[in-house]
Amino acid sequence: MDAPPGESEGDTRMIEWSDEDLMIRDAVRDWIEAEVRPQADRLESGELPPYDLIRSLYKTFGMDELARSSFQARLEREEAGESGGEQGSGGGGNAAMTMLPVIELCKVAPGMVSAMGVSLGLAAGTIAGRGSAEQKCRWALDLLTFDKIGAWAITEPNSGSDAFGGMQATARPSGDGWILNGSKTFITNGPYADTIVFYCKLDDGREARDREILTFVLDRGMPGLEQSKPLRKMGLHSSPTGELFLNDVQVGPDRLLNSGSGSGKESAKANFVTERAGVAAMSLGVIEECLKLSVDYAKKRELWGQRIGDFQLIQLKLAKMEVARLNVQNLVFRHIEMQRAGRTPTLAEASAMKLYSAQAASEVAMEAVQLFGGNGYMSEYRVEQLARDAKSFQIYAGTDEIQVTHIARDLLDR
Repeated sequence: MDAPPGESEGDTRMIEWSDEDLMIRDAVRDWIEAEVRPQADRLESGELPPYDLIRSLYKTFGMDELARSSFQARLEREEAGESGGEQGSGGGGNAAMTMLPVIELCKVAPGMVSAMGVSLGLAAGTIAGRGSAEQKCRWALDLLTFDKIGAWAITEPNSGSDAFGGMQATARPSGDGWILNGSKTFITNGPYADTIVFYCKLDDGREARDREILTFVLDRGMPGLEQSKPLRKMGLHSSPTGELFLNDVQVGPDRLLNSGSGSGKESAKANFVTERAGVAAMSLGVIEECLKLSVDYAKKRELWGQRIGDFQLIQLKLAKMEVARLNVQNLVFRHIEMQRAGRTPTLAEASAMKLYSAQAASEVAMEAVQLFGGNGYMSEYRVEQLARDAKSFQIYAGTDEIQVTHIARDLLDR
């Protein structure tokens, strides 16, 4: 019998987690219940930075050793002249071990995932994908094992969504190196980062929007580099966010990534794909937790002598939450299939995933607050925190409006 259109013999479509996946999920859940949930209030208040907990996760599940062995294997392939894979590409492996901790952590502390994802996926990913062998050994490995914390610095106070065109940070040639000046804001891990991937424009006399984008690696404590204290913000309190200020920071050619090959703009766009696709997994965690809390509350809370779950308006809210859960879960499953196939989403695909899943998570979380009524507005019931955290999904890694633009441009250019 012929395979259905678009499929080949032996193809499988992921419709549920495997038994192995569920074992990993349950182990991660147990760890979160023992280590993270008891610290939720301290994480939310900003009293406890998330980094020691993330390191504990890595050591508990051997993720640090796995990263170390994978890094060494990749270096050996590259030295042998084999392709090491492009930045952000899916390399197969255990995709569930990547996605499931993200989903489960987002049920309790989505900010932890932001802190972890920026350090590993963006800072380490940029260096691993664009750096020389020496640069990878010098900086990327410590980030991949989470022995050190990384930040990815592109956003500026006056640039917003126009990250490249509005960029004002500069690299002025000086001898065989450069002198960096400028500031960055909304930088995840900025206050605590040991290693910073810094984007700026080459100051070569051309019009600002025509200048080349360069990418450098900076270390905490460099003369002229100032890292602010954590900023106060609406949500994601378990993800420290700060500002960076550079005043005549001198760097040599050893800190320039991808010299003579490609551009910093290409590097950043590759990271946008990775970051945006990952938002689907984060959104799924928030949606699943809000649905679980809402169903439990609808069963227990009574009004006029009956549980509120018997009222049709409450049932409508629960039904819409379940629809959102199924849709976002399918996006996550599709992304896992692509990883296993070694395929990277296009920018438009990643943008579509982020646009839908971020809106779904925010809507579900706000509906959960409404379902809980006055209790939903109180922090002890947790849906209040999840609603604030979920709203950030529609802003960082590109606003909803930017996702629309990227999707539409791709459709119109075909």
